[in-house]
Amino acid sequence: MDNQIDPLDPENMLAYIDAQAEDLEKAWQLGSSLPLPEFPGVERIIIAGMGGSAIGGDLLSAYLAPSCRVPIISHRNYGLPGWAQGKGTLVICSSHSGNTEETLSSFDEALQRGCQAMALCTGGSLRARAEENGKPVWIFEHHGQPRTAIPYSFGILLALVCRLGLARVAEGELHETFAVLREGKAQLGAQSELSANPAKRLAGQLLERNVVVFAAGELEVVARRWKTQINELAKAWAVFEGLPESNHNTLAGLEFPESLLERTSALFLRSGLDHPRNALRLTATQQAFLMAGAGVDSVHARGESRLAQMWSLLQFGDYVSYYLALDYGVDPTPVDALTRLKHSLAAVK
Repeated sequence: MDNQIDPLDPENMLAYIDAQAEDLEKAWQLGSSLPLPEFPGVERIIIAGMGGSAIGGDLLSAYLAPSCRVPIISHRNYGLPGWAQGKGTLVICSSHSGNTEETLSSFDEALQRGCQAMALCTGGSLRARAEENGKPVWIFEHHGQPRTAIPYSFGILLALVCRLGLARVAEGELHETFAVLREGKAQLGAQSELSANPAKRLAGQLLERNVVVFAAGELEVVARRWKTQINELAKAWAVFEGLPESNHNTLAGLEFPESLLERTSALFLRSGLDHPRNALRLTATQQAFLMAGAGVDSVHARGESRLAQMWSLLQFGDYVSYYLALDYGVDPTPVDALTRLKHSLAAVK
C-alpha cells in the first residue's frame, strides 16, 4: 500500500490500527493529567458501556485483576446490578459518542441509587447529563469508530484507577508496551510484504472459514476483541471461547455437524504467562480440534510484561481482521447492520 489509502478502506481504518502505540501513550498521559475527582471509600467499580467502549473496561478489569484492591466489573446492559448501591460503588459510564442508550440508563440509575459516578466520552448527552448533575466528566478527542478508541477507553481508565491509589502499573511496563506496539506495526502493517507478515497470511487462511478464538485466563478478553473485530471489520462470523471453562463443555460438541467442523478454524492465543495448567489445556484443546478435522493455528504474545503481551495479541487481531476485510472485498469501517438496528429501535418509543 505504501502510505496510500486502499480503495476498499476510504475512511482509513488502517491508520487507527497503526496508531495504537501513540494513542495508548496519549491516553495514559491524558488520564494522568486531567483533574482528579474525589472518590472516597470506593469498594467496587462498575464500568458501564457497550461495544467498543465496553471492551476497554474488560481489558482493564482483566489486566488489574491480580493486583487491584477493589473489583472492577464491566456492565453491558441497561440499569445497574441490584448490589450497586450507595457511595461504595463507583460507576464509570464510558460511551464514545455519549449517546449510547444503555449507558445513559446506567448513569441515571447510578444517580438514583446514590452511587459515585463519572463519565468518559467525547461529548453527547452523557456529557450534558454529567455536567447538569455536577458529576465529573473526562473528555477525550477521537474522530474514528468507537472500536478504534480502545487505547483511550483503556488507557485513560488505567491512569484513573492508579491515581485513585487502587492499583499501580510500572512505568517500565508501559514503555515496553508502547515499544512492542511500534515493533508490531513495523512487522504487521500494510507496508510489510505477505512473506514477512503473519497477520496477512493468517487472514488469508481464515477466508471462508468459521472462526473460533481461544484464550486462557486474563487473555479471554483479547479473544473477545478478536471476535468483535472480525465481526465489525470483516463482516464475518466468529466466536470466542475462554479456558479453562470451555474444557468443561465445548469439546463435547466436536462431533456434529461434520461439515461445519471441516470449515472451522480454531485460533489459540498463547502467552508465556499463561497458568501452567492452562498452557497444557490450550495444547490439548488444539489437538482435539485438529483431530476433529478443524484447522488450527496459534498466535504467540510478544513482550515480557502482561500489559505488553495483552496488547501485542490485541494488535495482531486488529490487523488480521483488517486484512480479512480486504480479502472479502468489504470496507472495514461501516457497520450498516448495527446502524439499521439502532434506527429501528429509535423508531419504537
